[in-house]
Amino acid sequence: MTGRVRVVWTPELLGYDFGPGHPMAPLRLDLTVRLARAFGLLDLPGVEVVGAEPATDAQLETAHEAAYVAAVRRASDGGAGDPARGIGTEDDPVFPLMHEAAARIVAGSREAALAVWRGEVEHAVNLTGGMHHAMPGAAAGFCVYNDAAVAIRALLDAGAERVAYVDVDAHHGDGVQRAFWDDPRVLTVSVHESGATLFPGTGYPDETGGPGAPGTAVNVALPSHTGDAAWLRAVDAVVPAVVRAFAPQVLVTQHGCDAHVEDPIANLDVSVDAERLVSSWLHDLAHEVADGRWLALGGGGYAVVDVVPRAWTHLLGIAVHRPLDPATRLPEVWREQVVELYGRPGPGSMSDGADLAWAPWSAGFDPADDVDRAVRATRTATFPALGLDPLHD
Repeated sequence: MTGRVRVVWTPELLGYDFGPGHPMAPLRLDLTVRLARAFGLLDLPGVEVVGAEPATDAQLETAHEAAYVAAVRRASDGGAGDPARGIGTEDDPVFPLMHEAAARIVAGSREAALAVWRGEVEHAVNLTGGMHHAMPGAAAGFCVYNDAAVAIRALLDAGAERVAYVDVDAHHGDGVQRAFWDDPRVLTVSVHESGATLFPGTGYPDETGGPGAPGTAVNVALPSHTGDAAWLRAVDAVVPAVVRAFAPQVLVTQHGCDAHVEDPIANLDVSVDAERLVSSWLHDLAHEVADGRWLALGGGGYAVVDVVPRAWTHLLGIAVHRPLDPATRLPEVWREQVVELYGRPGPGSMSDGADLAWAPWSAGFDPADDVDRAVRATRTATFPALGLDPLHD
């Protein structure tokens, strides 16, 4: 391993823009990169910042139907939307050069994954990626093309025999699960708010993989308003065990930060401190099980100023092996930029001041606790197929 880290970024990636008022505002990415630069994270030795050209149709068609790609192109070039394919809906309105913008995100994740696989870099980060809802023939949930699915396909085509995908977005990673539902080479793990209360309405414990890949889909469906202690307990009770059992050669992770208590469109009550801790766990897990081969993607997160820049700057700091102390004050130059761009002050430090005390699963199962019951349902459904004891591992 080289120890080098690739960060996918170019201002052209801000072109993925559904328009004023849409929750997925490009400003969240602009502010994140400005914050990372203010901390000097992108200027460290061994960190390479690279742009991306749009993926080719052939590359997109490793995860999407050709007719769907053609429909996105038509809409992008001034044609009509195609609501039956999710194009031109409230979630995914048509915008100029939509195909090129979405395909650029895909190429960033795909090339980053291959750079990790080839040993050119140890870790790679594409914060514009993580478009986990896009389906083979339809856009969904703010996602036009599924960069994670294309990146994982590229890894498999390049010779990887086992790839694990872990998704901690508040929303179920349904598109990635769908792409590899019956592929025993890919483990998909999603820790999310239950589909009973949040889009996309899927991701229940009994979704465990197709007949050719039992146990390779792992879903932890959490009740609304799950907070730090329970969220950390749930992640720890499932994710490390199933990833270790699967023994992937590459770890791909999606770090949507919409589990945060301030996120306007989800209902979990997690702090930026807990999100930072889970990012560090996943980084360490990549070193433990995959010789450090790690691709980290962005995803959801709609508290544009107060959450996304801090959560993802923490992720970048972890990826470049320069983690930021949560007590660190935000640079004054960044705070001034926030006022200039957004018209109000931003947060003062990299922490929410959260108490991250939590009890590991080994401390005992509480049948009266909603989160414990959710975790136990997942472990019961999936652990045996992976050779794990649902009660004790």
